[in-house]
Amino acid sequence: MSITKLLTACGFALASLSLAAGAHAAADTTPTTAKKTVKKSTKATKKAAKVEEAPKAPDEDADEPAITDSSVTEFDCELGNKISIYANTGDDSHIALRWKKRLHRLTRVGTTTGAQRFENKLYGLIWIGIPAKGMLLDSKQNRQLANECRNAEQLKPVTATSTEPTSTKITIQ
Repeated sequence: MSITKLLTACGFALASLSLAAGAHAAADTTPTTAKKTVKKSTKATKKAAKVEEAPKAPDEDADEPAITDSSVTEFDCELGNKISIYANTGDDSHIALRWKKRLHRLTRVGTTTGAQRFENKLYGLIWIGIPAKGMLLDSKQNRQLANECRNAEQLKPVTATSTEPTSTKITIQ
């Protein structure tokens, strides 16, 4: 028997089983079970309506963090993007990040690599800062918003310390 004949036979068997199961379910309904299904569907509709009301749109005015008494660090990113980070000296577990004229509060997330990672789960923003640069990610759309972000200190050219070996004169006679 070839594989195509076997697959065709399996397809017919599955189709006949699904038709038989559908006919059996339709013949088994009685008036009492029909009432029960109506009640269940009404309850399910009410529950679905409650679930739809639960997720609320974020209130942009209430979510704005206070930035008084904070130190500001300006970052210049590739493609002309700019980010400002406001850090409060008394609270190192949160920062405020200004991105596209909007201020977001981000919470520190511990890392094993030593990188600074801050997240705002409501908006899906993730700020990752390493000594050489920083980047802003959007976890909801799985993309980078800003990359190669550097502050004034990171933009300074790196000067390598010169450790030239002392030249030794060798004369061959």
